[in-house]
Amino acid sequence: MKLIKPKNKTAPDTCEAVLHEYGLSPIAGVDEAGRGPLAGPVVACGLILPPGVVIEGVNDSKKLSQSRRASLAKEITAVALSYSYGIVDAATIDTLNIHQASLLAMAQAIDGLRLTPKVVLADGKFPPPISIPTIYLIKGDEASHLVAAASILAKEARDEIMQNFHQVYPMYGFDKHKGYGTKAHKEALKQHGPCPVHRISFKGVL
Repeated sequence: MKLIKPKNKTAPDTCEAVLHEYGLSPIAGVDEAGRGPLAGPVVACGLILPPGVVIEGVNDSKKLSQSRRASLAKEITAVALSYSYGIVDAATIDTLNIHQASLLAMAQAIDGLRLTPKVVLADGKFPPPISIPTIYLIKGDEASHLVAAASILAKEARDEIMQNFHQVYPMYGFDKHKGYGTKAHKEALKQHGPCPVHRISFKGVL
């Protein structure tokens, strides 16, 4: 889908502003969290905000502290018209590969929205497998407020899942590294071997 230039030259030159100006509403943003970890699911969030709503401080989730992400997540969900999550577990990641699993999670997140968007703004180089027109943006969480807000919700949801896994498998320290390949995590893998939520296909797990 080609992005159209604003009719009103004074309007903010953002994806959302341009699309709203041409009557394409509602718009959803979608992003995922958890492509790189050795354990746990990949989680995506689809999000629709009211037109024109900008939440101060929203940024790429990786650039925010945990406390700031948590605070912003509350603000985002309080004003959102709709949001939904897609969760693809480690076993499915091993079956599909992480690229396809990430796209699947995004598709699940969009399909779960209670409003059907006219356009989806998706982070990354490839669109998720959905029938809705999609603009996919490299570094989308820098280019789109909606995508950045979705990335915050996805990251918060995934962190909560990993906290819950820590209660079941405390020996790995999921509460601290959230499944990423830290030195402590790799040492735990050497000592205990992988558990059911590890991605067996990932280098360093076996």
